[in-house]
Amino acid sequence: MRETQRATGRRTTAEATTAQAAPGRGARPVGLAALQQRAGNAAVTRWVQRQTGALDEPYATRPTEHPEWGPYQELTEAAGIPQSQADDAWQLLLGGVDSQGALNDEAMAKTNVRQEQRELRASNTWYQEFVKLMAEHLQIGTPTMALWSGGIEASDYAYGKGHTPLERTRIGSVLNVLQLHPDWALKTPMWNVLSKAFVARSTGPVHIFMRAYAPESVLISQEIPQLRLVQQLNPDVKLVWHPVYTTPDGQLREIASDCTLVDNAEYDGRDKCVGVLFEYLRKFHDKSNTKATRAHESMEQLIVANGHKDGV
Repeated sequence: MRETQRATGRRTTAEATTAQAAPGRGARPVGLAALQQRAGNAAVTRWVQRQTGALDEPYATRPTEHPEWGPYQELTEAAGIPQSQADDAWQLLLGGVDSQGALNDEAMAKTNVRQEQRELRASNTWYQEFVKLMAEHLQIGTPTMALWSGGIEASDYAYGKGHTPLERTRIGSVLNVLQLHPDWALKTPMWNVLSKAFVARSTGPVHIFMRAYAPESVLISQEIPQLRLVQQLNPDVKLVWHPVYTTPDGQLREIASDCTLVDNAEYDGRDKCVGVLFEYLRKFHDKSNTKATRAHESMEQLIVANGHKDGV
């Protein structure tokens, strides 16, 4: 890829920007030269301001001092991500975290429409360039891709069924175990940009596992529309929907059209899947089953929002 070639070509220049040692494979310089053609002039200018002390930021200008620098090195090496790419990606990630707060404030000030806010937050050039750099590491390791909604357990379940969710790709597996920053609002846009790039790589059936339905979720508002665009170019991209319910013992089961729990239940449309999920939650959910409380509450809130004041 061109980005990989650029990263390799800039490595000698980047080595002039020295960083302090940290645990892991050893300290490697990560800095301005690796970013000049990626993040954009405004972002790099802000980075330089921090270098000169004009602004105060603990890690964006000292990337190898971040407490997860060592684990990041180990994880990327284990995932098979080349060292030069991993180094540049780390600086882009930290630059993205540092820049996201201002974008979040701007999004809130400009619009009250949630999708428009999400798009503004996702305009973070650091994150966008990080995803471009890591695009080849979004490759799936199974014949089919998986998407999910309703909690990370659905991702694990999908993988156990033989499909690859984002969290099981090379770069996804790295990010899934790193904190980067305690404020999720600074990281969520990165995952949104990454998930959009992930689904854009689909070439065959995509299995969608849904424990809860939320119209404004990333799955419904972002990933599925992206898949519809892909489908227009590639008819082999089929959407296979699975309504999933969590039993009291924590096991995930799928919901058949007769509202029985089975090992596999596939639907060719979102509305069919959501209809079966809601029907089961409405008629058969036991409120003492705390494992499925989130899904049931999500359904109740949506019904109330649609004008049914008493819920279900």
